[in-house]
Amino acid sequence: MGAFIVTGAASGIGLACARRLLDQGHRVAAIDIKAEALAAALGAATKTLLHLPCDVSQSAAVDSAVARAADGFGAPDGLIHCAAVHSPSFWTDLEAEEFNRVLQVNVTGSFLIAKAVARAMQAKKKGAIVLTSSANVLAGGVGGQAGMGGPAYVASKSAIVGLVRSMARSLGPDGIRVNAVMPGVTETPMIAKYSQENRAASLKQIPLGHIGTAEEIADVMCFLVSDGSRYVSGETMIVNGAAMFG
Repeated sequence: MGAFIVTGAASGIGLACARRLLDQGHRVAAIDIKAEALAAALGAATKTLLHLPCDVSQSAAVDSAVARAADGFGAPDGLIHCAAVHSPSFWTDLEAEEFNRVLQVNVTGSFLIAKAVARAMQAKKKGAIVLTSSANVLAGGVGGQAGMGGPAYVASKSAIVGLVRSMARSLGPDGIRVNAVMPGVTETPMIAKYSQENRAASLKQIPLGHIGTAEEIADVMCFLVSDGSRYVSGETMIVNGAAMFG
């Protein structure tokens, strides 16, 4: 079976992806900045599971984590990158320090992990990388409410679309596919502070009639690192129950 790296693996969509891949018999190197949370969520490390604490915004830490994953399981077949930070700050409350930190983690972090994994994949001329955008990009979230994405978060997740297109064209000749998923409102810790009013308003916008689950998003991400999507690259797939379109 394959070898995969999953970031943000201690909770939410990343955790659902790690569990799904493990259930399918794959080897998973699980990355998260919170070491204790990894063990609590996924259990002890095994012959098919590695725990790799890492801050994805730090180049040396990323390179080290990917090297350890490759040492343990061989060159990765796929990367699912979910690690990110949120920012609900309204523009009048948003300072440069917070804005830059969100970009550093969500944009630079996405590039660093994709770059390190792509280098590890180049030797075998095959691989799949999946990054994470957000449906906040479509709506242009303004923040200012519990859990709602503000301009820093929306800007960071907008950048993922361009990053995917650029890297897909650059890495295609090496047999490496690069895609992203753009989840809508999803039952994860990110919406834990939604008010009942916010939840009701979100639900009204979803024709399929329910807020997405982490597992529903994970199914799409796992598809994009599988051979079933072998001719899909450079795409950002919207997964939001028909709440809105690109």
